[in-house]
Amino acid sequence: MHARVQMDIEIRSATPADAAAACEALRRSISECCQEDHRNDEAILSAWLGNKNSSMVATWFSSAANYALLATYGDEVVGVALLTRGGKIALCYVIPETLYKGAGKDLLRGLEQKAHEWQLPWVKVLSTASARDFYLRNGYIPCGDATSAYGTASFKLIKQLSGPAMSDEQLKKQFCGCAAQSQA
Repeated sequence: MHARVQMDIEIRSATPADAAAACEALRRSISECCQEDHRNDEAILSAWLGNKNSSMVATWFSSAANYALLATYGDEVVGVALLTRGGKIALCYVIPETLYKGAGKDLLRGLEQKAHEWQLPWVKVLSTASARDFYLRNGYIPCGDATSAYGTASFKLIKQLSGPAMSDEQLKKQFCGCAAQSQA
C-alpha cells in the first residue's frame, strides 16, 4: 500500500499550446511507469509511443470531441488525461515523481465531472496492467480482458456515474456492447 503524499498540484484544461509539455509527460509516464506492460520491449514501446508526438497531442487537445486536462506542479506538466464524448477515458497518465500523490485521482475526478456535465451515464477505460488497481480503487468495475493495439494485456473497466442504478452485470453489458444482443 502506498501512502498518498499531497503535492500542490493544479488541474486545468489542456490547450494545443500545451502539447509539447503534455507529450513529454505522456511519453515519460508510458516509458517509466508502465514497464509492467511493455517490459522494456523496444517494439512494444515504439508502437505505443508512435502517435505520442506534439502534433498528434495538439490535435487531440483541439478536438471538440475530446476533453483534456493537465496536472501541473509549478510550471511542469506532471499528468495528462483525456475523455471522449463517447465516455471513453483515452488517457490518464502521470510522471513517476507524481505517482501516489493525488494527481492521477484529481485528473480522473475532473474527467468524471465533465462526463456528468455531458450527461453520460458511465465512463469506461481500457486500462493497462500498471493502472488497473488505480481504477479499481476509484470505483471502476472490471468487465473483461483485452489486448491493446500494442500487444499488451489490457483490462476493460467501467464506472456508472448517473441514471438508474445498474448491476455490475448490466454495466458490463454496456461496456462490451452486448446489451443489444441480450435483447434479441
